[in-house]
Amino acid sequence: MTDGFMGPPWQMDWRLSALAALEALPVHVREMVYAARAELVAAKDPYFRGIETDAGLPDGMRVGPVLSTEPKGARALFFDRGSGWLKYTFVRRCEDPQIVVEEIFWLEADPSTEPPAEP
Repeated sequence: MTDGFMGPPWQMDWRLSALAALEALPVHVREMVYAARAELVAAKDPYFRGIETDAGLPDGMRVGPVLSTEPKGARALFFDRGSGWLKYTFVRRCEDPQIVVEEIFWLEADPSTEPPAEP
């Protein structure tokens, strides 16, 4: 045990439904999720509070609150330029703080093979 609040790297836990959704994703998308995970567990503040605090995230990633009325509530980390996101909460405990991933979602881009309809 340590004295006081622990810092990064944080522990990360996944709800079973989120873990199943992760395992169902294509390999290249899972790699993006693993990169997002690496950013979260190493962040000084996993909630990325303040102005431009997520500016250090790689291109195509950003973090925002799920509900603006709950500043200490769930967050969404967007990846793949907003095509995917994972919803997480940060459980701030002295002995074992951790990030809990509640949901994960990715929308596969489906480029249209037909030309756009003319008006």
